[in-house]
Order: sequence, then C-alpha cells, then structure tokens
Amino acid sequence: MPFNTKILDASSPAAISVAASALREGQLVAFPTETVYGLGAIATSSIAVAKIFEAKQRPTFDPLIVHIADRAQLSDVVTHLPPLAKALADAFWPGPLTLVLPKQATIPDLVTAGLPGVGVRIPAHPVALELLRAVGLPVAAPSANPFGGISPTTAMHVADGLNSKLPIILDGGPCQVGVESTVVSFMGDRPVLLRPGGCVVEELEAVIGPIERAAPNAALDDAAQPAPGMLSRHYAPATPLTVVARKSDASSIEGLQCGLLTYGEQPFSGSFVRIERLETSEDLQTCASRFFAALRSLDSCGLDVIIAHMFPDHGLGIALNDRLQRAACRS
Repeated sequence: MPFNTKILDASSPAAISVAASALREGQLVAFPTETVYGLGAIATSSIAVAKIFEAKQRPTFDPLIVHIADRAQLSDVVTHLPPLAKALADAFWPGPLTLVLPKQATIPDLVTAGLPGVGVRIPAHPVALELLRAVGLPVAAPSANPFGGISPTTAMHVADGLNSKLPIILDGGPCQVGVESTVVSFMGDRPVLLRPGGCVVEELEAVIGPIERAAPNAALDDAAQPAPGMLSRHYAPATPLTVVARKSDASSIEGLQCGLLTYGEQPFSGSFVRIERLETSEDLQTCASRFFAALRSLDSCGLDVIIAHMFPDHGLGIALNDRLQRAACRS
C-alpha cells in the first residue's frame, strides 16, 4: 500500500514518539544511525519484518541486522555472548560493529535468512538510541534504500529511493561514519570478518587478536548469506563503475561522458563531466563520510561511466574498497 511519506525532524521529541508508535504498530520507519540510514521494523514480528523485504525488494536469503538500545536487551536477541565477542562489545558498543551470535527463538528466521546466527549491534547515534529506547523492543534495520543500490546517508536519499513505501522518515542530518557497520561472526570456533565497515579491523584485532577473513565466493550469491553486504554486486549505482588502482593516472575515456570519484592528490587526465573529490588529503574518515553521497551525485549526472580511485588498503580504506569492488561488479 502506498504511503504519504512524512519526513519528521528528529530533534523533536514528538517526532520520536510518533515514530516509536508507528514501529510498535508494525509499520516501517527510516531512521539515522552513525553509519547509514536504516529501514526499521520490530525484529520479533515476522509480519513487520516482511514489510522491509517488500519495500526494498530484498531477497529473503539476505539477512538483516538487529539494533538494540543497550546491553540489557541483548538477551532478547541472542542466547549467549562468547568471551571474545564480549570483549569487542565492551570496547566498541555503542558503535559501528555488528556481532553475529546464536539467535533466540523469538527472532524470526526471516531476519536471519534461516540461519542460526543473528547480527546485532548498539548504534552510536543519539536519534537511533532515543528511538530504540522509546520503542522498547529490538528493531531490525537494513539500509533504507532499494536493494543493491547506493546506501543512504541523508533523509533525502531515503526519500529518493523509498518515497511512498513507508510512512515515516526521521531526519537526523547526514550520517557521520558514512559506511555500514563492520560484521564479525562468532558462530564458529574462531571469529570471522564477514563485512569490513565503520569499525576498522586493526582496532578489533588489537583487542582480540587475529580475525579470519571470509573469502568472497560468487557461487554462493543465491544462497543464504551469513551477513548483509556479502553479495558480489551491492552498493551499486545505475551508472557502470570502473575502479582504478591507487596512484594510477585515472583517465577519461574518449567518446564517453565520464565522471571521477577521487581523493587526495590522485592523478587524472582527460575531460571529466563531473569530479567528486572526497577529501584534499588522505583522511579516510572524511572520505567515508562523503563516499555514498558523492557516488549518488555522480550517478545522477547521466554519465556513461564512473571512474573511481581505490583507497589505501588499511583502516576505513578496507571498507571503502570493498564497497567499490562490489559496486563495480556487473554480474
């Protein structure tokens, strides 16, 4: 059913109350987190969660992350917290870190793509936390955009993609981190990095030691995913994207309308219709906060191709390169 979507100023206590009531009534609400805007529904309601998949046109083999207000709610979502997972939660919650842990029976299989583990995190955004406290229940929330597309980091990005598909968007301004949460699984004998994100891997390993990396496997794209953001193609603009190596001379392609996504003093030549320079230095935090908005801006220009420089392969650069490679995949 189409909605007359309302964008509410999240600084208003009345807006939080209205949004919390809508969630408790089984409706969808888009809200800001420090990473990207999420599309929320009560995590324990299969009927409410199904609306997320319908609105996003998301395949049911791609799971959702459950957001909670505090550690007291964790027992409503997972059966236990292993010691290494607890160490990460102690160090990085609230924050852009998702832990995949054995789920409680109250979490529907639809949330987890039928798998026994559920991703859970406490966001580090005042609006998200205020909303979650007002709701009083765990909230499942993937990014608030059509499935597989560029993630939203402002309320208007959400409206551009999902207008009329949900009743309320809480506008809390631009997201500060700008890329999705890091996902670490504790469903096996050792912790495994399923998705790099806003919590850098080096800092996680400084707390618990080496973390195994999940190997990409396109052959499993149609299978149940252990975490969101693991498909070969994801975060993608409609415009074809080409990734060039760091420090290489990105050149426009003769006869094509080209855009460039770059940062720092990366070299380029030729005639670009539009250039989005994320940062004049190599400040990866600033690059991450502007990344999806810049990619969205280039995608709106009617270009034939977007050329993007890779980032340094450390810190937030690992997450940014992951997004670029998946966005560039044409399979």
